[in-house]
Amino acid sequence: MTVRIGVITFPGSLDDRDAQRAIRIAGAEPVALWHGSHDLDGVDALVLPGGFSYGDYLRSGAIAALSPIMTEVKDAAASGMPVLGICNGFQMLVEAHLLPGGLIRNDNQHFVRRDQRLTVENSSTAWTSAFEQGQEIVIPLKNGEGGYIANEDTLDRLEGEGLVAFRYAGVNPNGSLRDIAGITNPAGNVVGLMPHPEHATEPGFGPDTASAMRSGVDGLGFFTSAIEAVVRVAA
Repeated sequence: MTVRIGVITFPGSLDDRDAQRAIRIAGAEPVALWHGSHDLDGVDALVLPGGFSYGDYLRSGAIAALSPIMTEVKDAAASGMPVLGICNGFQMLVEAHLLPGGLIRNDNQHFVRRDQRLTVENSSTAWTSAFEQGQEIVIPLKNGEGGYIANEDTLDRLEGEGLVAFRYAGVNPNGSLRDIAGITNPAGNVVGLMPHPEHATEPGFGPDTASAMRSGVDGLGFFTSAIEAVVRVAA
């Protein structure tokens, strides 16, 4: 079975091609989708990539969340399809109410670019099964509006129900409440995070490791996890 993972391009998307390449490296077939379409082309999973959709006007992800294809994304997510939102894609997911909370301007008021340590808090989602709970990974991060916020009741629910997928380790780069870097929905098929796993899938282009410069490929586990989830359901 060849797993087909769609990557939706919005006006202002920057990392759609990177996501497609990561999917190909992981062993699946990337499928380019357009925000103005209502056709998901029969894909098995979806990625909402990073970038600056609609120039981040109004709020990051707010306009993209109203794009025509988001109707199909919501239906697909409700049916259990794996959906991953990366950076701007995470912002779209919260604006579309597929995940709770919101993302605001970094507390230091600066755009941040760094290789970021993360702790895997939930390894049972469709996008994290390749990891162990408590495992530390390194994923590139680049954002200006990455501060995760939610009210105290929502934060307590995320913590209590195990819906925090990733937490910043070592340093909190953007002021996210409770060091939250990524979350999941209760079903575990929808995951959003601010760091960019698609930039850590190929030796020579990822974060530095103790073994060699640019050799980090921790991001590959996101995409192999999704492939495994799709195959498991189809079996």
